Amino acid sequence: VQLQASGGGLVQPGGSLRLSCAASGSPLEDYTIGWFRQAPGKEREWVSCIVSYLGSTYFAESVKGRITISRDNARNTVALQMYSLSPEDTGVYYCAADKYLNGPLCGRGDLYDSWGQGTLVTVSS
Repeated sequence: VQLQASGGGLVQPGGSLRLSCAASGSPLEDYTIGWFRQAPGKEREWVSCIVSYLGSTYFAESVKGRITISRDNARNTVALQMYSLSPEDTGVYYCAADKYLNGPLCGRGDLYDSWGQGTLVTVSS
């Protein structure tokens, strides 16, 4: 599956942003989709994921309560809606897909097969 992340941009602290991960080649419903981010000078960290079929969702503690993840099967996209953004949320956001990853392991970036190219989110006044 080929992935393309989009929706990044410049947003003020406290603002909201909606990222989208679009897929081509296969139905996203068949895949567990994870969102990861990498801030400048830092290692990549897991943000959230939605598991294939049943759609169970998981969130990193750092974003819990501020982020939702959802899948639109008709559009073959997964959205990451972010609220109450702070400068610490700045980074390049990537979506990733894997067909066999279950919920408890969906935070493991090394287990994903396919990655999108990333979209930059900058939170600054």
